[in-house]
Amino acid sequence: MSTSPLAGQLLPLDLLVDLPKLIDAYYANKPDVGIPEQRVTFGTSGHRGSSFTTSFNENHVLAISQAIYDYRTKEGITGPLFLGIDTHALSEPAQISAVEVLAANGVDIMLAQGGEYTPTPAISHAILTYNRGRTSGLADGIVITPSHNPPDNGGFKYNPPNGGPADSDITNWVQARANELLENNLQGVKRIDYQQAIKLATTHNFDYINHYVSDLYNVIDVEAIRGANVQIGADPLGGAGVNYWSAIAERYQLNLKVLNTAVDKTFSFMTADWDGKIRMDPSSAYTMQGMVERRNLFDVAFACDADHDRHGIVTPSAGLLPPNHYLAVAIEYLFQHRPQWKADTAIGKTVVSSAMIDKVAQKLGRRLYEVPVGFKWFAPGLFDGSLGFGGEESAGASFLRIDGSVWATDKDGIIPSLLAAEIKAKTGRDPGERYKALADEFGYAAEARVEAPANTAQKKALSKLSPAQITSTELAGDRIETILTHAPGNNAAIGGIKVISNSGWFAARPSGTEEIYKIYAESFKGKEHLQELIAEAQTIVDKAIS
Repeated sequence: MSTSPLAGQLLPLDLLVDLPKLIDAYYANKPDVGIPEQRVTFGTSGHRGSSFTTSFNENHVLAISQAIYDYRTKEGITGPLFLGIDTHALSEPAQISAVEVLAANGVDIMLAQGGEYTPTPAISHAILTYNRGRTSGLADGIVITPSHNPPDNGGFKYNPPNGGPADSDITNWVQARANELLENNLQGVKRIDYQQAIKLATTHNFDYINHYVSDLYNVIDVEAIRGANVQIGADPLGGAGVNYWSAIAERYQLNLKVLNTAVDKTFSFMTADWDGKIRMDPSSAYTMQGMVERRNLFDVAFACDADHDRHGIVTPSAGLLPPNHYLAVAIEYLFQHRPQWKADTAIGKTVVSSAMIDKVAQKLGRRLYEVPVGFKWFAPGLFDGSLGFGGEESAGASFLRIDGSVWATDKDGIIPSLLAAEIKAKTGRDPGERYKALADEFGYAAEARVEAPANTAQKKALSKLSPAQITSTELAGDRIETILTHAPGNNAAIGGIKVISNSGWFAARPSGTEEIYKIYAESFKGKEHLQELIAEAQTIVDKAIS
């Protein structure tokens, strides 16, 4: 994984996405269902692709929209559909395509007032607050976003009535139906002209910003932040929350400065990620370089990705916090400052998140709910209040309202960001200082994620490994204590393997898109031990899958 010389730099103009060509390709390129890369494919966060590679085009969106309507009909979902888009260039044309189909099918569509961009958490929040107390006529939603992916990407996500990301039984059904419609040249897709669609009585305007922002005091102690006059820097990274931060500052009179209010669909103001591509990834040090340089101007600063479902926290004491560090800090703080949460409310983490979370959970006397990668696994627990917090190592998290009821069942980048300011206000220490205290107590965790080559057969073998196939008894000098192929929290397959010793662990999972597998590793014995652990992990996995 070599780092590009462009990493951390602003890209020259000739390397930015050509917007007119991108939009032309959305309408001109027609997918061939016989080519696997051009079919509708729902990953952990919906269908994603680029119009240049004919993997995200008008026909895809028309077919998926009809498939979602057909799914709603099958399930008897008759309430409004909350629809939002982020600031990627393909999001607006995709919204037009979706509205043409949904309106033709008679769906009550809730579009953002004034053509406003809408974060993923605002859609989840809108679905849940609409459905509260209802048993029929339930609402669901669509978010048109490829999340933090590069500017030439588009994405389409469906959220059912529980407000969270659709589970695989739903996405498999929608995917199969959408590909069937593509195979039949869109026969069975109902559609009317957009100008006609937006004039229908079933097409509504909804004030997402006000609806979401006015409710924030029920999930974050904004009075404490205001009272302590915490100096906050917020960077929307040109994403869907661009007008949310100023609305939050104004409503709650916070000392919050929005660092960039530009929406530029080439994202030319972003410094390139490790591989020289632009990504709105707030957990990447290359992407967040500008914010880290200004870290001493604020008590806490933060950024969110394009659909605002991920967070990146910057503090004067530590610079950019690795996501795992902040998850541990947020959990330790929340479970001690939310007295109305039930005593049996659990902590949710993915199998590739830090073992520091396990240590914090043990200290707090709270049950740990460990699941495979994918935020959908947390949605039911956040929905019924049995999970207080769900977090992923990729900087996605959500948590309950102060009273212990559901806030959002999808990732919410806004509330963990504001929580960083609450932590500073209530404890006098920023999240970087709070993590140092945890590390002093439990040991310093060194972590890494690396990639290793694997062909299709080897990737398939890795996804189906059994613990018996791991013959090693030691990992980097320590006895292997546990080998997992299923998550301890819900016994769901993790699609790979996790090997745990007393002082470290590694997990290996095949990539869904490339001829590689990913190794996640963590050591509580330092960086040298981590490198030893990674080398042994690769040997163990290669032996098991060859």
